[in-house]
Amino acid sequence: MATKRRTPSRKQARPVPRRRMCGAMEAHMRLLETVPGMRERRAEIHALTNRLTENGAASRLVRTDPLTIPVVVHVLSRTAAENISVAQINSQIDALNRDFSAGNPDAATCPAVWAALIDDAQIRFVLATIDPKGKPTTGITRTATTVNAFSTNDGVKESASGGADPWPTDTYLNIWVCTLAGGLLGYAQFPGGPAATDGVVILNTAFGTKGTASAPFDEGRTAVHEVGHWLNLNHIWGDTSDCTGTDHVADTPNAQLPNYNAPTFPHVSCGNGPSGDMFVNYMDYVDDRVMVMFTRGQIARMQASLAGPRSAIGI
Repeated sequence: MATKRRTPSRKQARPVPRRRMCGAMEAHMRLLETVPGMRERRAEIHALTNRLTENGAASRLVRTDPLTIPVVVHVLSRTAAENISVAQINSQIDALNRDFSAGNPDAATCPAVWAALIDDAQIRFVLATIDPKGKPTTGITRTATTVNAFSTNDGVKESASGGADPWPTDTYLNIWVCTLAGGLLGYAQFPGGPAATDGVVILNTAFGTKGTASAPFDEGRTAVHEVGHWLNLNHIWGDTSDCTGTDHVADTPNAQLPNYNAPTFPHVSCGNGPSGDMFVNYMDYVDDRVMVMFTRGQIARMQASLAGPRSAIGI
């Protein structure tokens, strides 16, 4: 008797990606090509960032008290598993605060050559307690969707396409949590893009440290990486493959390509020996357990974003 072949249920969980893949640059290139004035705004932001961080000016960006950013988490779900718990959401907020404050215990695993570059970014995150109408809120919205999986086309950010409309993006950091297609873990919009699509999108099984969060992306660092983009950080290798790219940060070594999984130190490329690529940085593509740091130069760049194009947000 022939064995009947099982057809996977539409409700069966998608496999967890085995390698990190971020769609921020794909989304960014689309916006540059389709949004009038986007290239000019990005050029202005780049020039402002350079002015705010060059010639010792970066030291004046350091805050004595952290800036707190209100967050709204939009959960999109077709199944019970996709409708992630409050505990899982809270675990992601905790992970953001842990890593942006340099309070992560695994910072001790950073190679000694870079340990002195680790610092508190003076940025904190809290679920919003007041909604756009001035009413109390949990900072969480939940939307049932018929969309199997979203992509980087920003459909998740619009109710008309099965997503959820953002709260005002000059007041809240909008984070959409959903199922993503194509092995994506997440993507973010850099400063200067359209307000209607501003924010961060994260795969539900790579969000937080509890619930459906799954190894190797179960320490909340996909959101740390994507919020880094939202605060104007580039990938650490500069998104080229020929050593000509740059992340515009002086204290991160030039690197040829992204690093995946758990490399062995040192991994040398682009003549950056003896220490090699800073693959332990949150802006590389390694597994969650491997990425443990932002540098002071990256912190200055994020603070420049908060002093410039994102100056309206935060309390």
